[in-house]
Amino acid sequence: MARDELVAIVDEENRVTGPAPRWVMRRDGLLHRATYVFVFDPSGLLYVQQRTLTKDIYPGCWDLAAGGVVLYGESYAQSAERELEEELGIRGVPLEEWFPFYFKDGPTRVFGAAYGCVYDGPLRLQAEEVVSVERMSVEDILSGAGGRKFTPDSLLALRRRMAR
Repeated sequence: MARDELVAIVDEENRVTGPAPRWVMRRDGLLHRATYVFVFDPSGLLYVQQRTLTKDIYPGCWDLAAGGVVLYGESYAQSAERELEEELGIRGVPLEEWFPFYFKDGPTRVFGAAYGCVYDGPLRLQAEEVVSVERMSVEDILSGAGGRKFTPDSLLALRRRMAR
């Protein structure tokens, strides 16, 4: 069960200090790692996924990236590939490593690693996590067109990428 997954807990220098179940990490606001994979179609539109209402953080919001917590014993790259396949059914696509970043929102503290890829094929959505997927332009996302509420961590990462 997802709440019992062992998450990689880290210190302030992003060094792994040990595992903790996801529910303990959330309850105690433990510093951890997460991956963010921004998936673009060949025309440059971004696949944006609506999160289920049962998600433990930002339920119902629109996520700009596939991804999630890095499990204990897993690298950022392994987590990115695993999450991309779990959430959207995408595998075997080369991932471009973008940058690491830090995000804090209330009790949530995370060292993130952002990746990008281009994909043009069928999706297989993970029903427990993803309600639906739409494609949006980066311009519409950043301007707030459509009035969607985006997850703040993925929005921060996308803004940082576009500022480069």
